[in-house]
Amino acid sequence: MLDIVWFLALATAATAVVWKGSTWLESAADRLAVGYGVPPVVQGAVIAAVGSSMPELMSVLLATLLHGEFELGVGAIVGSAVFNLLVIPGLSVLVGTGGVSTSRELVYKESLFYMLAVAVLLLTFSLAVIYNPLEGAGLQGEVTRPLALFPIVLYALYVFTQFLDATEDEIEPDPSVDRLRTWLRFGLGLIVIVVGVEGLVRAAIGLGDAFNTPSFLWGMIVVAAGSSVPDAFVSIVAARADRPSVSLANVLGSNIFDLLVAVPIGVLVAGSLAITFAHIVPMMGFLILATTVFFAIARTDMLLSEREAWLLIGAYGLFVGWLLLESVGVSNAVPT
Repeated sequence: MLDIVWFLALATAATAVVWKGSTWLESAADRLAVGYGVPPVVQGAVIAAVGSSMPELMSVLLATLLHGEFELGVGAIVGSAVFNLLVIPGLSVLVGTGGVSTSRELVYKESLFYMLAVAVLLLTFSLAVIYNPLEGAGLQGEVTRPLALFPIVLYALYVFTQFLDATEDEIEPDPSVDRLRTWLRFGLGLIVIVVGVEGLVRAAIGLGDAFNTPSFLWGMIVVAAGSSVPDAFVSIVAARADRPSVSLANVLGSNIFDLLVAVPIGVLVAGSLAITFAHIVPMMGFLILATTVFFAIARTDMLLSEREAWLLIGAYGLFVGWLLLESVGVSNAVPT
């Protein structure tokens, strides 16, 4: 029991550390974009998404390279995507000035790439099982570097379409920005994020050992929620400032980066990694369900109402409840 309390306390402290590091990193990234005259479309689609998704990226790298737990990293990405889809829009409505308006561009254009991201990642895992099968229970396969490039190419296409749709004038670099000092702040934020995410990963592994269940289940709760705090903070601030479209765009942009870049980078760095399809399918299945719920609600009258916000948060509660039942052995949808 003391071990469980310790790991929960570690996860709480690590979440605070991730929050602080992400704040420094994102503010430095914004300043660097201004200092170098980066076009707004690149700043929004790439720099902001990468900055807010850095904890998720670090969770994949640390879980894979230091602990040999690639599926924990994947679980953290999937759990973070579900959190971003269900909790952040809900909180943005509840703490904002009223319902959050959506747009046809957001619902149709951004949703297209997001749904493609989910499908491509699942297809990548499926191809690994089909063409690089491994011995073991649960249909195991090896994700290789060529397979990992598949989703990254799609992300490059996403960035390219953002460039094509850009109508802003060219931005001149701001000479008042102290680039050296800002880069140092960026590096410090990255170091703090690494420390915090390592704490989250260790807490997830420890809880998995304590309950004798796969650590990736706890990664979908502990690491996912802890690493999603920066996204939640950015989106809630935008909602309070009556900029709801920024809130929702940040959610989708971060999720697209996480699915198409953060997961494959773990494979590119490691060379090749094994996955168990019986573990991946339930995770991706709930992500698809969360995606369907989010876009169905976002499409109705192009507005997220307070009632719909509670529905989204309630759906996330069901997700966490299912994971907890899996973790204590009551449910067995995910083979162990």
